[in-house]
Amino acid sequence: MIILLVVLIILELLTFLVLFEHYYNRSRIKFYIILAINSTLSIWLWILFIKTVTYEGVFDTPENVSLRMNLTGMILAVVIPRFIATLLHNTGRLFRLRKKGHSRLFTNTGIIISGLIFTIIALSTFIGRFNFKTEEVTVKIEGLDPKLEGLRIVHLSDMHLASFYNHYKKLEKVVMRVNSYEPDLIINTGDFISYGWREFDRCDTILSKSKSRYGSLAVLGNHDMGTYFPNMPEADREFNVLKMKELISASGYRLLDNEHIIMNIRGAEVAFIGVETGGRFPGMIHTNIGPAMVGTDTADLRILLLHDPNQWRKDVCDKTGIELSLGGHTHGMQIGIITKRFRWSPAKRIYPEWNGLFKNGNQYLYVNRGLGVLSMPSRIWMPPEITVLTLSAL
Repeated sequence: MIILLVVLIILELLTFLVLFEHYYNRSRIKFYIILAINSTLSIWLWILFIKTVTYEGVFDTPENVSLRMNLTGMILAVVIPRFIATLLHNTGRLFRLRKKGHSRLFTNTGIIISGLIFTIIALSTFIGRFNFKTEEVTVKIEGLDPKLEGLRIVHLSDMHLASFYNHYKKLEKVVMRVNSYEPDLIINTGDFISYGWREFDRCDTILSKSKSRYGSLAVLGNHDMGTYFPNMPEADREFNVLKMKELISASGYRLLDNEHIIMNIRGAEVAFIGVETGGRFPGMIHTNIGPAMVGTDTADLRILLLHDPNQWRKDVCDKTGIELSLGGHTHGMQIGIITKRFRWSPAKRIYPEWNGLFKNGNQYLYVNRGLGVLSMPSRIWMPPEITVLTLSAL
């Protein structure tokens, strides 16, 4: 934080000098207008910085997690653009050492780039992160029992509930939208929180309003394990997991704790297998699926709940008879491009199956890009997702 403090102070001074040099002698009115906008952003940034640094509560409260995310957002939206503008301005000065002064072309370019970055981050923070998109996907499974034709599953993942701090009405609207699809099942593939159980706040009362014909199922993601809580003792991690199980249960979910259940749905037996995920990238810890699926061989359909989609290729494809797996985890890195015909995200370099439906023989994986945000409070062309999966015979 000391390094960040020094950087903020230096950039404050340098940015003022850039604006003064570029605008003051040309247009005082323009100078004062831009200075006022810059000062407003500075006040906002410093308030966030001071609140974050002076926070004395428990680390995993929704308030603290939200403060840290918002500070990161302001660094992306304000500090980095200031650095770019300052860098280009002073580069222009170097090119005009003999003539003195600065290059207006370089400085204007820096200001335009800075404005674009700020606009993109602002829009993706205030609009993009809450621009919930419903993906309707039909999964055609070879040999699907006719009784399961049209079975509708709503798949949610990566809520990171502190994302909704001060925006809980938006989470409630998501729940109401899910209910409007009249799902047969609701499945959540983990990462309810980012650091610790306190982030849950009172969200269990909101999530418990979810309605489905056959209930809601969930597994723990690696963040739910307390993996990212700084310097958490092992005993506290165990307590965190216990609290998470309580809160997930209070939210109306049946937690599959490295186990399976077999449900009679429309007269057919469907096995739901759930395994937790631990660790952090690149050292992800995948629970062995074998013990959890013992006793599911006679089921008419097997559905696996996992968190990290990379486990599908590693432990499921060509190694089990599981027809459908559901995962999340990637968030699409919260940045990318999604259109009707084209999808891309840098997440693809780490997760070959980063979002959407994937097939290997008669085995399918669907990866949900998440409902919440992590680290930065923005989703840049990577909208949060509600997935409606409809099963059909091939």
